[in-house]
Amino acid sequence: MSVRSLAIAVVIIALLFASCGDRPGKTGPADAEAPAAPASAADLAVWKEFVSAMKAGGPASERVNPYYEDLRQPILGFLKEMREKATWAEWDRTPQVFHVEKHVHFLITLTFDGRTAEYGFTFLVEGAAWFFRHLEAISIRLDLTGPLPTSTFPDVDEETKAHIREETLWSREIRIFNLLAGLKGKDFAFDFFKDGDGYFLAAKTWVPFVEPRKAFVLYACWEQANLKGNTVTLEKLDDGEALVKMSTYYFGLYKASAHLAQQIAFEDYARIFEAIWKDRARAAGWSLEIEYGNEGFRASTCRLRFKKASGAPA
Repeated sequence: MSVRSLAIAVVIIALLFASCGDRPGKTGPADAEAPAAPASAADLAVWKEFVSAMKAGGPASERVNPYYEDLRQPILGFLKEMREKATWAEWDRTPQVFHVEKHVHFLITLTFDGRTAEYGFTFLVEGAAWFFRHLEAISIRLDLTGPLPTSTFPDVDEETKAHIREETLWSREIRIFNLLAGLKGKDFAFDFFKDGDGYFLAAKTWVPFVEPRKAFVLYACWEQANLKGNTVTLEKLDDGEALVKMSTYYFGLYKASAHLAQQIAFEDYARIFEAIWKDRARAAGWSLEIEYGNEGFRASTCRLRFKKASGAPA
């Protein structure tokens, strides 16, 4: 029995009692009915006070009331980063406003590091007091779902969907890693993620038109670009060496998703990535060296240098 098969047997019972999502929440039409409302004077007062607080150094910690307390420090960290990179003329514009029970959500378009996106800011309003709750860069406008019955739903762009898929996947996988590490040790947990034999089998059977080692590299580029949504550049491919450069959602998530940094050290997170790719390279007859670029955040780019392994078929 493989390590992964044994590990599945270990964790399957635990997963039966785990939430399917990273956090519990509601779904369904009743929770999507939050049409944008005209901004009232009270709404604008909340937003203006918040922006003023941001300009002055950020809201006081007692004005932050996150959905989950362990998100407090990551939220304060994100707000600090936003302050340092803010174009304040954008913040002074009137945002879209959505009321849901005691919450007020503001949607506004902001630019950071040359990239413009729509951000959602959520506040809990109790009487005359407001408390900052959440910051989000993904908004799915299901409040615009058409009349029922319907089989179509408002969509988001492919980049956002790729981010959602990867965040959902790795939030679950990191929980599995931590569970296995606690039960069986870290080495066992790292081995759980190795899938090289199956990955190489897919490559050489789905791409049977070229020599298997090259098929592996070509398939890896296709899979990472077209299934995972990563930015991939094949820089070199010959009988003895291949060079692939990637910018991955995997490492982008560690910077963008507050919960991952709280659940796993970056060194272990990177080691999972390395364990996966080195095992895949092994199965295909390559050795692998990985070089990281750190522009903006750690491992913002990865260069995978495959070299023909000693003893591999000619």
